[in-house]
Amino acid sequence: MRMGRSVNFQDEIKVRTEETEEIIRRYLPEEDGFARTMAQAMNYSMLAGGKRLRPMLMRETYRLFGGNEKVIEPFMAGIEMIHTHSLIHDDLPALDNDDYRRGKLTTHKVFGEAMGVLSGVSLLNYAYETMLRAFSLSQETDRVVQALTVMAEKTGIHGMLGGQSVDVENDGKLIDKGMLDYIYENKTSALIEASMMTGAILAGADKSQISLVENAAKNIGLAFQIQDDILDVTGTDQELGKPVHSDEKNHKVTYVTLLGIKKASEKAEELTREAISQLKSLQKNNEFLFMMVEKLINRRK
Repeated sequence: MRMGRSVNFQDEIKVRTEETEEIIRRYLPEEDGFARTMAQAMNYSMLAGGKRLRPMLMRETYRLFGGNEKVIEPFMAGIEMIHTHSLIHDDLPALDNDDYRRGKLTTHKVFGEAMGVLSGVSLLNYAYETMLRAFSLSQETDRVVQALTVMAEKTGIHGMLGGQSVDVENDGKLIDKGMLDYIYENKTSALIEASMMTGAILAGADKSQISLVENAAKNIGLAFQIQDDILDVTGTDQELGKPVHSDEKNHKVTYVTLLGIKKASEKAEELTREAISQLKSLQKNNEFLFMMVEKLINRRK
């Protein structure tokens, strides 16, 4: 997938975001029957906007390795369901107790706390229902199994949910950089790793290539989270679509509190450069993917 430098990146990402939105919408549950309120709560959160970073990274990595089939699509929808489930639960009163997400009232503020809990759990389960549909879209069933395995591992106790548990357990406590890195590598990086590894796996990448993609994705995830830390201090409510200074309010240790804004920014740039270098070492071309990773460090939301 080549993209000339003359092509405007913002125009290109708008097109690809819209394509991703259309794919996600096709896999959402119908809002009917006795459980329609649950479906409404799930869809409310899924359609609240967002960068769609993870499904786009997944598809662009798939394209990097020459993938061009529809088998990637249920995985794109699935990873966004897993991610959105985590946001619904992060916003709950028992955790961050936030009223706004992506510029809209959070799920529990609209549907109540109980439905916030239930719709989050339901989205996590529905993600796997959705990804299992990939078996009907590919004859390479071993790749689908491998991708599902990565998704499950990167989401669970040894991935995102493990990172979230350690984050919650140490909320408001002084922690060192080692523990902070563990939280970031699992709570944030794990799903980005799952996204990009799945793209590589479904396109037929070999073991060493998948490992390299995993390392690059880990760096992207860390850089992304550090930039989140910086934006929580330097951004505005309007830009982020949620309250700023929430880390300070919740007495959270972040890269900014440990290193200061300047050094945190330098670290994010270093991680981003390393990730792009790793991806380019594959000797494959997807200029949009490289530019997308580069732009993440300069985002304002």
